[in-house]
Amino acid sequence: MSFSTLIQHCLTGISLGGAYALIAIGYTMVYGILRLINFAHGEIFMMAGYFMIFSMASFPWPISVTITIAGTILLGVAIERAAYKPLRSAPRMSIMISAIGVSYLLQNLATYLFSALPQSYPEIPILKKIFQIGAVSASLVTFITPVLTILLVYALVMLINHSKIGMAMRAVSKDFETSALMGIKINNVISMTFVIGSFLAAVGSILYFTDRMSVTPFSGTLPGLKCFVAAVFGGIGSIPGAVVGGFVIGVCETALVALGYSTFSDAFTFVLLIVMLLFRPTGLFGEKNIDKV
Repeated sequence: MSFSTLIQHCLTGISLGGAYALIAIGYTMVYGILRLINFAHGEIFMMAGYFMIFSMASFPWPISVTITIAGTILLGVAIERAAYKPLRSAPRMSIMISAIGVSYLLQNLATYLFSALPQSYPEIPILKKIFQIGAVSASLVTFITPVLTILLVYALVMLINHSKIGMAMRAVSKDFETSALMGIKINNVISMTFVIGSFLAAVGSILYFTDRMSVTPFSGTLPGLKCFVAAVFGGIGSIPGAVVGGFVIGVCETALVALGYSTFSDAFTFVLLIVMLLFRPTGLFGEKNIDKV
C-alpha cells in the first residue's frame, strides 16, 4: 500500500469516525441523564436523511440544512414527550421496551411513507468539492467532518461546564430525585438533552449521507448500533469517551475495508463491544460505580 493510499484511507476513516462521534454523543447524553439507551436514536438519524432529501427538492441547500436540523430536533423532542415522559416513573425496562418500539415504528413509518427503495441523497455542492493535495484527493466533507466534530464537542463541553442548563444537566445526571427537590425543572433538562442529541444526529446525518448518497428506512440501524458501541467503548455517559469511541470505530472499520476484510468490518464493531464488556465494562472513560455500605 502506497503512502498516498494510506493517507487517503486515514482521511476516510477519520471522517467516518467524526460522523459516528456526533451520533454517539446522543446515546451517551440521554443515558447520562435518564439512564436510558435510546435505541430510536439511529432512526432519528435516518429520518434526518429523509428530511434533507425532501427539503432539497423545494429549497436551496442552506435553507434545507436549517429545515433538516429543526425537523430532527422536533422529532427527537416529540419522541421524548410521547414515548418516554409518560414512563418516567415506570421500571427502566419499560422505557427501554418503549425505545425499541419507537425504533421499529420509525422504520416502518419510513417504509410506508417513502418505500423501502433507496432514495438518492441530494448533493450539497460545497461539501462535494474535490481537493487535490499531491496524490491525495478528497471532498471537502472528508476534511470538514472531523474539524466540525471537534468544534461542536468543544462547544458542548463549554455549555455543560459553564452554563446554567449545563449545571442542571450535571446535577440531574448525578441525582435525579435530589435535583427535582432542589427546584431543577427535570422535564426542561431532559428536553434540552434531546434537543442537543437530535441536533448532533442531524449534523452527523448530513455529513454521513453526503458521502454515501442514498437513504433507506434501515439506513440508521447499523450506524446506530455502531454509535452505541462507540458510546460503550468510550464509557457511556462520557462525552469525550463517545468521541474517542466514534473515531476508533471509524478508523478501524475503514482500515479493515482497505486491507480487504470488508466482510468483517461490521462484525469487528460488535467483537470490540464484547471485548470491552469483558475486560472494562465501564469503558475507557467511564466512572466505576462503588457501592457504599
